[in-house]
Amino acid sequence: MNKKVGIQGIKGSFHHLVAMDYYHKDVEVMEHMSFHELAQKLAAKETDVAVMAIENSIAGSILPNYALMDEYNLSVIGEHYTPVNMNLMAVEGQKIEDIKKVFSHPMALLQCKEFFKKHPHIKLIEDADTAEAARRISEEGKLKVAAVASPAAADMYGLEILAKEIHTIKSNATRFLVLGTERQKPNGEKLDKASLKFDLKSERGSLVSVLNIIRDCYLDMTKIQSLPIIDEPWKYSFFVDVIFERFEDLEKAIDVLKLMTEELKVLGIYKNNLV
Repeated sequence: MNKKVGIQGIKGSFHHLVAMDYYHKDVEVMEHMSFHELAQKLAAKETDVAVMAIENSIAGSILPNYALMDEYNLSVIGEHYTPVNMNLMAVEGQKIEDIKKVFSHPMALLQCKEFFKKHPHIKLIEDADTAEAARRISEEGKLKVAAVASPAAADMYGLEILAKEIHTIKSNATRFLVLGTERQKPNGEKLDKASLKFDLKSERGSLVSVLNIIRDCYLDMTKIQSLPIIDEPWKYSFFVDVIFERFEDLEKAIDVLKLMTEELKVLGIYKNNLV
């Protein structure tokens, strides 16, 4: 039986492409139009796993997704980095000069802002999903409108690419997390990366002390992200990614951090996939 993989968006979206790459196409894709719905369905075990974008090398972190992982107690079981390849597409037979409006996900539009500065006659409109915008334009046969999406979306929905690779930074990439409801088991694979979440007491130097423990336990911190605690003004949770050589070093750090933080949650232990 194929694994049920939840994605944000529809087939042809970048989430869909990541799911296919990560699981080598042997999956049943479950489409969800919001990250919140994606997290809910996974927590309810209506999907086996979920693919969720967490950060972009240019646009930065998707902060609400950190909160969703925490709220629904989702576990990180893997990660995948994919290059961004944004393309302007429309119903066949048109030119860029004909286009009046462009629909796409706000993150996609942000990544292409320099291209659209050269075409000030085009109005940019935020949409729920890159591929959904492409599909809708195709199905309705709309003229003078376009979408920004992947080449796969253009192929899948029969649109013509008017401009290729319009993203500003050509080395741009997005990091996706593969999420489950239970912690990843090694199964013979070396797990060398962990995602942690902790809350600190409002004491001077508390964050520095935690970072020193991470260093002293030979963990290499690759990411730190703060997020406000909703019901405690001016207090923050911290989300940290670390990589390590020895699992014993991670265990030691976790034991010490439990004593130094108000709350420590291990969001996941998985394989570092950044190459």
